[in-house]
Amino acid sequence: MPYRGGERLPSERASRLGHLEVLKSELVNKLVKNFEESSVNKITTKLTWEPIPKDGKPLPLVFGIDGSMQPIESETPPYKRLVFVKTALLRIDQFALSKIDKDSPHPFALRDILADSALYHATVFPLRHVSIPGQSTYHAIRGIIFESLKDKSLDGEPIETLKWIAYEKWDGKQKQLPLFECPHCEKTVATLPYDAETGKCPECNGDLFLTDMLGFHQEMAPDSAPDTIATTYMSIHEVLLLFTGVRYYWEKNKDVLSKCLFVKDGPLAIRAQYSKLVAPIRRFLSFAKDQGYPIHIVGQEKSGKFYDHLELIGRNVPEGHIFIPGDQYIKEEIQHRPNTGAPYGKDTNYGVKVFVKINNYHQMVLNIPIGEFVENPTLSNLIGAKNIFATLPTILSNRFEGALLPVELANGIASLSTYPSAQILKIFMEAKDV
Repeated sequence: MPYRGGERLPSERASRLGHLEVLKSELVNKLVKNFEESSVNKITTKLTWEPIPKDGKPLPLVFGIDGSMQPIESETPPYKRLVFVKTALLRIDQFALSKIDKDSPHPFALRDILADSALYHATVFPLRHVSIPGQSTYHAIRGIIFESLKDKSLDGEPIETLKWIAYEKWDGKQKQLPLFECPHCEKTVATLPYDAETGKCPECNGDLFLTDMLGFHQEMAPDSAPDTIATTYMSIHEVLLLFTGVRYYWEKNKDVLSKCLFVKDGPLAIRAQYSKLVAPIRRFLSFAKDQGYPIHIVGQEKSGKFYDHLELIGRNVPEGHIFIPGDQYIKEEIQHRPNTGAPYGKDTNYGVKVFVKINNYHQMVLNIPIGEFVENPTLSNLIGAKNIFATLPTILSNRFEGALLPVELANGIASLSTYPSAQILKIFMEAKDV
């Protein structure tokens, strides 16, 4: 690794001649001669594509959920680092959608939709060499996460939704919060009374926040935190925004809820210690379906292994077909690992992968919930699938391949681009003398 530049001297440059010794190596030349291009069509498992069902009804209300983050680092020691996070929730109806030109939407039409129907949330995390007076980075971020979910711009609804999910309040039974690791004594004895937001650890009497049960503190050191704190917060907040909409209609008008489609950017999954929210989400989706009010949710993956795999297998598939990969197929053909261990997504996913090819310009990787976990799901397991597939053609965007208009519009609200957003945030940071 080269030396990094400092205030007085420049950085060390990599050698421009170093590659010559590599090319002279007998071993390197021998190995390269033995390499050959692998066939891109070597799929060992038979693919079972099936027609998209045609007997569903388009859903009249559509919600888009997206998030974005932008790290900002100072250019001089001690290289202070902040990360700004923004999330957005957008509501549009089919009448508004019908007025938008899918090829070249008029800016004023988009402005009118966004002005009347969009909510957004923003916060910032001090990750390195930035502190709140009297607090370590560790405890400052714990407090920021808690206060951010109580953000007044959203009337504190995300924290109410977290309580709704964590305490499983939809069925009227007062369920106990599962034990979690105390951020002070690090013993898994912490809990809170039903519907509480704060409390005390029964072991060390340290202050607890409801957000501590998610486990953010398990990733942090006393005086620094990784970027994954911001990434995970953004992902969790997107989930809470989505279920804030679900919770509102569940409590106010369940019939309207069954006519809504929630479209989230990214997979329907929560990883690592944060996955403790997955089980109650699955239970709610199953409960709602059994009550006769199916919840229509779609997550769209725009990159990653599943997206790349669809690029490979979708070329010769006829239009209007879907493929739902099972556990073995995912492990062997997509993850390229042994078919051992726990089934894919058993503890982390509340939606299953669905490869969809609507036409030659719109093929996509979608996630659709099934309620309780199924190792090898079928079309019949997908909650609200017929109505979801009937709605998809009405929300397509022709500006990008495989684009869905609710995600595109939500991204326009939430996006924090590298330029000029990063420069603006950097100027803001410097102006605040952070």
